[in-house]
Amino acid sequence: MPSDPPPGVLTDRVAIVTGGASGIGRATAVLLAHEGAAVTVADVDETAGCQTVQLIAAAGGRARFIPTDVTREEDCRGAIAGTASEFGRLDILFNNAGIIRRTSVPNTTADDWDLVMAINVRGVFLMSKHAVPAMPRGGVIVNTGSGWGLVGGRDAAAYCASKGAVVQLTRAMALDHGPQGIRVNCVCPGDTDTPLLTSEAEQLGAEPATFRADAAHRPLGRIGSPDDVARAVLYLASDAAGFVTGTTLVVDGGGLAGSA
Repeated sequence: MPSDPPPGVLTDRVAIVTGGASGIGRATAVLLAHEGAAVTVADVDETAGCQTVQLIAAAGGRARFIPTDVTREEDCRGAIAGTASEFGRLDILFNNAGIIRRTSVPNTTADDWDLVMAINVRGVFLMSKHAVPAMPRGGVIVNTGSGWGLVGGRDAAAYCASKGAVVQLTRAMALDHGPQGIRVNCVCPGDTDTPLLTSEAEQLGAEPATFRADAAHRPLGRIGSPDDVARAVLYLASDAAGFVTGTTLVVDGGGLAGSA
């Protein structure tokens, strides 16, 4: 008789993925579920978020959608509480929700600056603030940074500042919560084929296909896929990374390899 398939590396774990309605968030939610985790998809886009849940359910996984604006503390608190109520615990938080504005400092409005900081930084802070007390047995937090959180980029002042903040927040949290058995790491993607990349092209007035082709000029000769980043998050969330905390994992096809 055929043997049962081996359990996934996240069997019996419970995860929350913010920004799980599309792109890296969707790919990661699907992969974590495939590896055995029950997943809460947290996003402001209910239609697309429920589509992610349906993808997971169709493959035999467990998932639910919770509408979540990560800039609102009550939403973040509710996503954590709703997950614990539905699945009984919380083991993994992937802080992935984010936006980009492709402008220099003089061309960035104060409102756009505040919005980028609210989603990219405040959202990580608020979700983590309420997740840590929900992880009394330890857990994992993975934050989405960026290559531009490690080096500068042109016409992306608010985004670079926000992702630099995420990288430093990751390190501070790793120091604070390591004694509680909570590992905190940051995945730093390069250009990845997501709606965010299309938004960048549109903001810069570039044709999306040309923009993607230009972004592929890196040692591996292509831009990243959401699955490339999802697999890195899976590693950081799994026991394979049990002695890894406070680090940044760059997933960019070698784009930063030659940076000073």
